[in-house]
Order: sequence, then C-alpha cells, then structure tokens
Amino acid sequence: MKIVRLENMGVAILDETVKINETRDLLDIMASVSYSEGFDKLGMIIHKESLGEKFFDLKTTFAGEILQKFSNYNIALAIAGDFSQYTSKSLKDFIRECNRGRHVFFVEDADAGLKRFSELRV
Repeated sequence: MKIVRLENMGVAILDETVKINETRDLLDIMASVSYSEGFDKLGMIIHKESLGEKFFDLKTTFAGEILQKFSNYNIALAIAGDFSQYTSKSLKDFIRECNRGRHVFFVEDADAGLKRFSELRV
C-alpha cells in the first residue's frame, strides 16, 4: 500500500494484488490506514481486480456492503480500472450515479483517482 499526501487529504492506494473477498478484509485495511496515518480526511484507491467480479454483480449486494463501510467511516473511494466490459444497465447506472457524487468514483487509473480527490473541497 502506498500513501499519498494531497493538499486536502491523504490517499491510500492499495496494491492490485490485495484481494477483498469480504467486508472484513476491507475493514482491516481501513482501520490500519485510519489509525496509523492520522489524516483529517482520507481517501482510498482500490483497483477493480482487488474487488473481484462479485462486486460488479449488483445482485450479490457486495458493492452496497463495501460502499456502506466507506460511508460509515467517512472515507472517500475511487475504484480504478476499465469498466467497459460490463454490459449491465444497472451497473452502468450505478457507476454514473457514483461519479456524480463526492464520495465514490469509478476512474480509469490511480492517477485519475488522485486527480478527483485533489479536486474535492473537504
């Protein structure tokens, strides 16, 4: 994991090899970053490969569980990757709605995630 200090927040960039199969996996990472870094505002970039296909099948509710944890702990999230392979209208709508907000973003890569975070007014 790499920590990047932006002017307005700290951002943890998870390595692509990290696998988040359950919300418990994510909570361990979130707790570690939150307590060790001491930022007022924190963001996290997770590569789509880390989340697995279960996340992108909205019927599993895994995406909702993950996003709820970020909301509960007030941590912004960018999910980095190529999402063009997904044809589900529901998923495309979900991604579009997230990108309109200020808390969860779907971006092409970690650099795009850092750019979105740097533009946030916190």
